[in-house]
Amino acid sequence: MDIAVKAPAVWRRLAKPVAIIGAGIAGLTAAFDIERRGLQAAVFETGRAVGGMASSFKDAEGYTYDFGAHFVSNRLADALGASEISRTVGHYGEAVSLGGRSYSYPFGLAASPRYAVSAFAARLSPGKVENAADWFRNAYGEALAQDVAIPLAEAWSGAPASELSPAVGQKLSAGVMKTLYLKAASRVTGRAVCNGYSHEMPESPRVYHVYPEGGVSRLLEPTMKQVGHRIELEARVERVFVERGRVAAIQVNGREIGVSAAISTAPVHVLPRLVEGTDQLDELGQFRYRPMIFVNLRFEGRNLLPDTMLWVPDRSQPFFRVTEAPAAMPWLAPEGRTQLTFDIGCEVGDAHWSMSDEELATLCLEGLCRIYPHLRARYIGAGGMLKTPFAYPVYLSRYEQRRQAFARGTGVAGLYSIGRNGEFAHLLMEDIYWRTLKRMQHVADYVGQDV
Repeated sequence: MDIAVKAPAVWRRLAKPVAIIGAGIAGLTAAFDIERRGLQAAVFETGRAVGGMASSFKDAEGYTYDFGAHFVSNRLADALGASEISRTVGHYGEAVSLGGRSYSYPFGLAASPRYAVSAFAARLSPGKVENAADWFRNAYGEALAQDVAIPLAEAWSGAPASELSPAVGQKLSAGVMKTLYLKAASRVTGRAVCNGYSHEMPESPRVYHVYPEGGVSRLLEPTMKQVGHRIELEARVERVFVERGRVAAIQVNGREIGVSAAISTAPVHVLPRLVEGTDQLDELGQFRYRPMIFVNLRFEGRNLLPDTMLWVPDRSQPFFRVTEAPAAMPWLAPEGRTQLTFDIGCEVGDAHWSMSDEELATLCLEGLCRIYPHLRARYIGAGGMLKTPFAYPVYLSRYEQRRQAFARGTGVAGLYSIGRNGEFAHLLMEDIYWRTLKRMQHVADYVGQDV
């Protein structure tokens, strides 16, 4: 008897792999969970290495830096099997630079009479919320919204706050009592307790920041040991074929492979060009991502900023955030030295994107010295410069309804989208992990159903 012909359809589908497009934290987590469930995963990574945005770099001088800012909890390190290589972060805090002064976030700002009075007035008489600017005014008051929240939102999104969905603010909200409780827990425990870094799992004094020795990419090493044999590098997925409303196959480097399902970590606006056989995803082509440049500068000394992260809501500055990672994680820089990372929002091909590394370093140094003139004497030189065209999803109001529908599913049977870029969501690393596991239950249910 010809089993390939006579076997039930579910058997034939189970014989085909679940294709995973991309080998970042979401793709590798998906592969591990798919294999754990007794299914076969096939991971296709366009690049020459795994990791995606969870990539780390260490140079000959002993500086370690990552592709952007990453926040790792001990809970995530445990889940990924990376606890033994992760160190506890003793302190993490944020500050805001305003008018030549720095304010701790959020309580230093809340203590300012100007901002406190404005926030109180907004609570007494909230206005109608139609966009992100309205949301910020209602949540923080007119003064804080205008001075801090709106300039920062516009810097990292590249769009007017009046054109952004209120969901931007809702993603950033955190309760005052919860913040007070977790800040107090940080002081008592001597650990940087997480606050606002997971919406999928509860936060408590037992959930705190850690960081792997050697950089964030090392978090993926245990998972790689389990699924490395399922990964094909330099494998560009060129097509996802849909037949009768269901994913049937993919095309990789010119060859066609039958699959039982496809899981994408690609930016969502790529999907309309990738998927063939349906127009269900055409509207996703209008979704925007904010490109970003990360500039690393080195200095003598440590604790140069008022806290680990400094927000700069000054529209005249090229950057909106400066992070001193070695202040919280001293092993990331040689002893007695530090590295500041500057975040510049831009567009591909614009003046900032087109600058040389030397020009970017000079631009950031000059901007920093307008805030802290004394740091010029401590400047050593530039470190690595990193650019990504897909740093943050931009929640424009004009496609908010479609975004919400996409958050519930792609609308194509057997096609799933995961990860920050894949879900088009403001997700940090821990939520990417837990959300990916939830989606894999849906994938397993779909692949295992009798069709």
